[in-house]
Amino acid sequence: MSRSSADPSPDAVTEAFFALHRGLPRQGPGSDDTTRRLLRLAGPLPARPRVLDVGCGPGRSALLLAAEVGAHVTCVDLHQPFLDELTAAASRRGLAARITAVHCSMDRLPFPDHAFDLVWAEGSAYLMGFEAALRSWRRLVAPGGALVVTEPEWSVPDPSPRARAFWDATYPLRTAAGNTALAEAAGHRVVARLPQPDGDWWAEYYDPLAERIAAADLARPGMTQAVAAAREEIALRREHGGEYGYAGYVLRPHPSPGAASGWRTRPETPRDAAAVRAIDLAAFPTAEEADVVDALRADPGAWLDGLSWVAEAADGTLAGHALLTRCHVGGHPALALAPVAVDPAHQGKGAGSAVVRAALDAARAAGEHLAVVLGHPGYYPRFGFAPASRWGIGAPFEVPDEAMMALPLDAARPVPGGVIQYPAAFGV
Repeated sequence: MSRSSADPSPDAVTEAFFALHRGLPRQGPGSDDTTRRLLRLAGPLPARPRVLDVGCGPGRSALLLAAEVGAHVTCVDLHQPFLDELTAAASRRGLAARITAVHCSMDRLPFPDHAFDLVWAEGSAYLMGFEAALRSWRRLVAPGGALVVTEPEWSVPDPSPRARAFWDATYPLRTAAGNTALAEAAGHRVVARLPQPDGDWWAEYYDPLAERIAAADLARPGMTQAVAAAREEIALRREHGGEYGYAGYVLRPHPSPGAASGWRTRPETPRDAAAVRAIDLAAFPTAEEADVVDALRADPGAWLDGLSWVAEAADGTLAGHALLTRCHVGGHPALALAPVAVDPAHQGKGAGSAVVRAALDAARAAGEHLAVVLGHPGYYPRFGFAPASRWGIGAPFEVPDEAMMALPLDAARPVPGGVIQYPAAFGV
């Protein structure tokens, strides 16, 4: 159908859309609470992390990251008025030195490989497509870094015809399983997935947008169409919101084959037991650690499926092992990291760090909230461990304060104090 001379141009509709959204708290579903929860799931960051916020909009997440993590945030968006809002807000809050606004397209990011400790994209990856965005941005993540993306997806296996028709015409959705498979195919490991609560759609997005709709100037070219589209979207959410939602994905890129730190990590399988024992025997002067691992594996009260991780060398043989088992702190469930072992042929090459990070990521994804370790104070702080005495946690034996360390895995939950109760296999 041809457009009449009275119909607004596509550019007019786009400009009306931006005018309708200008100055809103957010440009999509979200909340500061969700941003903080995703940040915790992403794990420890360097003291002054380098963050890239892709499709930042007016920068609500970027400002939080700069203020609460001390990050320097490079903020990318193609709509200059959003960047202007962001830089003005950063100046008002005294954060101008921590925010860099870059006007460019998210599919042509002008940054070198491995430039950022954290790549962040709340509600923006859909503009490129989930898989395309993950493939494109993977190169930007520094070793040990993470990519955090939120993505809409189906919450039910059989959506209603109305919801299906809307999303098929707007942005075809997948299920959580489909998004997870795409992330893996794009070269990432899914560390955690966080479904966003229904409130993220309303308090800071649809409710303010509805007020803006009520006051919209319908005489402006394109505004009638922009308002109609927004009303349809809000009505769909109100009537069919249980069928779809946003979820945050915390991802770590799989190392590229042949990279210097390119250790493939994965959970232990039953066929790995003999190779894990061989690593422990080679790494330690006695068989004590290897025997402890075997005893823990036989203790259903201590062993936790999915929290024994191995690192593979390029030829597929096992190079390293890290184990987390159930302990208690003051009677509360926690995790003990022990042992960590690397075959002497591979020591000093990053296998130990890779497998420890993988095990801790798996623990966060499993909902655990505290890990303890007795180890070298020059090694474990790189993962976020600090002296356990800071939280009133102590060992059941004499040990230097700096060697007994703890790592809260979920900052939203209180850290219990008290004496560590190890599984019987540790003999303490």
